Amino acid sequence: MTTPLVEMDGDEMTRVIWKMIKDILLTPYIDLKTEYYDLGLEHRNETNDKVTVESAEATKKYGVAVKCATITPNAARVEEYKLKEMWKSPNGTIRAILDGTVFRTPIIVKGITPYIPTWTKPITIARHAYGDVYKNTEMQVPEGSKCELVCTDKNGNETRALIHEFNGSAGIIQGLHNVDKSIESFARSCFNYALDMKQDIWFASKDTISKKYDHRFKDIFAEIYENEYKEKFEAAGIEYFYTLIDDAVARVIRSNGGYIWACKNYDGDVMSDMVATAYGSLAMMTSVLVSPAGIYEYEAAHGTVQRHYYKHLKGEKTSTNSVATLFAWTGALRKRGELDGLKELCDFADKLEKATIQTIEEGVMTGDLALLSTLPDKRKVDTEEFLVEIKQRLDKMM
Repeated sequence: MTTPLVEMDGDEMTRVIWKMIKDILLTPYIDLKTEYYDLGLEHRNETNDKVTVESAEATKKYGVAVKCATITPNAARVEEYKLKEMWKSPNGTIRAILDGTVFRTPIIVKGITPYIPTWTKPITIARHAYGDVYKNTEMQVPEGSKCELVCTDKNGNETRALIHEFNGSAGIIQGLHNVDKSIESFARSCFNYALDMKQDIWFASKDTISKKYDHRFKDIFAEIYENEYKEKFEAAGIEYFYTLIDDAVARVIRSNGGYIWACKNYDGDVMSDMVATAYGSLAMMTSVLVSPAGIYEYEAAHGTVQRHYYKHLKGEKTSTNSVATLFAWTGALRKRGELDGLKELCDFADKLEKATIQTIEEGVMTGDLALLSTLPDKRKVDTEEFLVEIKQRLDKMM
């Protein structure tokens, strides 16, 4: 490697696995160069979360990062780790700095059959992670109230629209927003990723009902596609199309997979979990944050596996699935290789993924997969044994 990867270490069991992956499957084979940032909760607390911002800025500098799962603290975690404050989600901070879109893709292996049997190829969910209900303003409204939407422009002029007159019953109201700039970034990230993956991309909303809000998303996607991407898509032999969210769901269920489905924030939140469950396991989902400027940050879609970590601290053996974390590393290494013209690095990433899939398909797997797999002869192994089994197969490929 010539240019370093930005390496973001994390928390709990995934932090333990992170070191195992490096020691067993990476450093014996490649000249691994990383710029290291410790995003473990203790260190974020010590630095007043400056380390998270620094890691994101380094990612903008070098173009590719790989991130371990991290804790987003709640009240219980503040007490457990004696935190100065309830620090924000590192993923949210990084996403905001990179202006990125999250793409989640299932890893498909023989023996773990999707609940929808026609899904023979992965479906990638692209979620617009800004605004909508996640940045809402809402209130309970007493009976007899009149609620209006009021916009005051920079010259002090007001525009008003009636929401509802609450005659005869109390109720609730909610105000949502989004901004053109964020929607434009979302569209460009989606189109760039589709070109990168050479896959069709769908975008869906409900513009027939939401004639201003959702229609704005539809128009921005259409305008950017026509002006900036249409010719590139035609040259690549891939397609972009828009449809209503309910039609998209029907199409997805009947499809074979193999495309990217772009969703607004709430739709993406729900549909990514639906897709992950339907393919079999959140532990077998990759996640990559892509900025419109072409910056990539790879991680697993799951959390820090707290329950296993407490067992590990007691000296008990765990059988924790490391596949999504391992694929975060291979994704980042492959992207670094592509950007720097290092074919050997890309080939290594391909072989490591192939060795991982082969291990599972030959019946050697962690406990969560053993419960799901329909293979006749399965052998459950612990966390470290699984990585050693992958290493044995990788050695034969090298």
